[in-house]
Amino acid sequence: MLTGTCHCGKASWTLEGDPGSITACNCTLCRRYGTLWAYDYEGERIALNGETASYTRSGPERSSLEILFCPSCACVLSWRGLRLDQEGRRRMAVNVRLAPPERVEDLPIDHFDGLDTFEDLPSQGRCVRDLWF
Repeated sequence: MLTGTCHCGKASWTLEGDPGSITACNCTLCRRYGTLWAYDYEGERIALNGETASYTRSGPERSSLEILFCPSCACVLSWRGLRLDQEGRRRMAVNVRLAPPERVEDLPIDHFDGLDTFEDLPSQGRCVRDLWF
């Protein structure tokens, strides 16, 4: 099990099993937050603990997800899809930057172009430790 905790310790997440490769996205939110994502579904392998607040983009380009963060220290914990998939599941991702570095440093990074093409980018052979700083 992998666990991530916000800075003040009032909110956290857990991810059961292998997190797989981690996604670095360049969309307007992810690049500002500096997040790195591990994925699953709400109520399956991912669980959130503690109080969270949320942000959902408003306006003509209605968002398909909400960002969940700690209301005390503002660390971004996860995102949660606003729509269910065909099986009735809700996609989620947790921010692995909140996990202990030694637990995630060797996980491979996938790059996703969430800004322009909404497609996976070619692998660069990097892992989480390459993106810490």
